Amino acid sequence: MRALYDQIVLLFSTPLYVLVIGAELLISHLEGVRAYSWKDTIQNFSLSLLTGLADLLMRGISLIVLTFFFQYSLANWSYSVTYWVILLLFTDMMHYWLHRLGHQCRFFWAVHVNHHTSPHFNFSVGFRSGVLEPFYSFLFFIPIALAGFRPIDIFFMYSVCQVWAILTHTEKVKKLGWLEYIFVTPSHHRVHHGSNPKYLDRNMGTVFIIWDKMFGTFQKELPPQEYEPIRYGITHPLENNSIPTIIFHEWAAIMKDMRRKDAGFKQKLMYLFGPPGWSHDGQRMTSEQMRRQEHIKNKKVPSIKKGNLYYIEPSTRVKVNKNKAG
Repeated sequence: MRALYDQIVLLFSTPLYVLVIGAELLISHLEGVRAYSWKDTIQNFSLSLLTGLADLLMRGISLIVLTFFFQYSLANWSYSVTYWVILLLFTDMMHYWLHRLGHQCRFFWAVHVNHHTSPHFNFSVGFRSGVLEPFYSFLFFIPIALAGFRPIDIFFMYSVCQVWAILTHTEKVKKLGWLEYIFVTPSHHRVHHGSNPKYLDRNMGTVFIIWDKMFGTFQKELPPQEYEPIRYGITHPLENNSIPTIIFHEWAAIMKDMRRKDAGFKQKLMYLFGPPGWSHDGQRMTSEQMRRQEHIKNKKVPSIKKGNLYYIEPSTRVKVNKNKAG
């Protein structure tokens, strides 16, 4: 049955992918913009293929695990519109937490970082997936099985959600009006792929942006007059972007940190399970530390003009009484 569901998703999604990628290439050509590179695109689909192989290896195990928990489900659902709507919301919410863990725990970031290594942002980047993620992602769906949703249906809904996720990887679609309040849009996901401090670890929903707004990880895309342009990729780009390096570079960095002689046992655990960028000696920074540093750097800068003290900000200038300025 799962194979049938996969074929259905593949049957409808493949022509859609060909259409949108072709349209994006054409628009980019007409605009004189180089949105794709051969090497990056080949890497994207190669990583997708490797992820598919890992998923194939784990398919039986994941189905057995979810079926086991489904036997102890707390509800008995019948197929209906309500069933599919709740399943969609539940699956999307659990994937939000899977995704969030991949950004907040270095052990899981070592897997998810594959997806963020491209300096480009186009539809093909949506296929640049975490190769090792299938080995544990299904564990996040156990609560859904316990809630009475059939494992086969969970996998099908997850595949449907991934189609939407791929379609949010583009710069060609701008703001989408009222849809921005409910769904993850290309604008939201551009923020997610930004390596700018304000944008790091933000907008981690797949289909619905409501989870980010509920759980404090939402950030809207800001216009140029309010913030700097988005820089895609990771904060420290890879010098060697071969496929093995893309997959294993963060694991190598973790092992290097774990072998540090100036770090104690608890500190080594933090290098493994703490937030990405954490360091015991301040040599690196987490996303929150980078945000704080950026905030301090962008604080009001004093400037003297004609005997009056002004505070200069990017978008405004406020006059302040010089006698109270200290």
